[in-house]
Amino acid sequence: MTMRAPIALFVYNRPVHTRRTVEALLKNALAKESDLIIFSDASKNPEAAEAVSNVREYIRTITGFKSMNIVERETNFGLARSIIEGVTMLCKEYGRVIVLEDDLITSPHFLQFMNDALDTYSNEDKVMHISGSTYPIGHMKDETFFLRIPLCWGWATWDRAWRHFVKSDEVMLKFDPEMRRDFTFDHTYHYWKQLELNQKGSINTWFIYWYAALFLKGGLALFPGKSLVRNIGMDGSGVHSGIDHDYDIEPSASAVNVFPILLAESEEAVSKHETFFRRNMPRHPLHTRIYNKIVRVIKKLGLHIRIAKEGKK
Repeated sequence: MTMRAPIALFVYNRPVHTRRTVEALLKNALAKESDLIIFSDASKNPEAAEAVSNVREYIRTITGFKSMNIVERETNFGLARSIIEGVTMLCKEYGRVIVLEDDLITSPHFLQFMNDALDTYSNEDKVMHISGSTYPIGHMKDETFFLRIPLCWGWATWDRAWRHFVKSDEVMLKFDPEMRRDFTFDHTYHYWKQLELNQKGSINTWFIYWYAALFLKGGLALFPGKSLVRNIGMDGSGVHSGIDHDYDIEPSASAVNVFPILLAESEEAVSKHETFFRRNMPRHPLHTRIYNKIVRVIKKLGLHIRIAKEGKK
């Protein structure tokens, strides 16, 4: 039997999302041939403790995979540290990994595509990332294509590529103005701003540094022409996302075949992404999403304050 890449699933405090993610993944034929490693983060505060406990109670009941291992954190790592350490651990052990978070609905063809792509490009150093999802940019003429940017809604990589990941502000020193323009798709998306906000400590994310690693190495990410993943976390429940339907896309019901293609970025994909970013960025800039997150936290605090006051009456 062909060795399948292990699946890393990162969960926190969303039991309903987690269940939907796992149930969709189990519809993949290769699930029974795949090792599943679940990284369960500890609660950040007392308010999250019950939901974290509910998630852990559920994941202990999961069956249907070749094997399953649960890593329960005793302290809260946060999403960035959890993913970085989990992916690093599995890359060292297995040499490759498929990565999912707890809000991703996969097509029944997702695991086949990811494993086929990992096998096809295993020895191509220029290919550093496999994405199982695409933005809703419209019809693509090619079955698969390359871009300079990765997408982290269901993805995979190899140890040889992940070794270049560095979460450090020093990566910003390696960019000149022309590189910044290319990095932001001709200033159509706020990728550079994400690095600045991480530098200031306003946010703590991992993806933007992974993108920087690909960009600075001249690496490529492989995409399916039809998305094989749907993100259901844009409902205000996620750590870094508010309510947003602009990125919603239904997973493809048909398979995406993988075969070697020219190791070059797709001009069609670049053009369509720039158009997509221009259309959506003005309405949803990063500071707006950060503001929305603050509002959600205040509302939750307000609720707890009201409960506390009522308890004193």
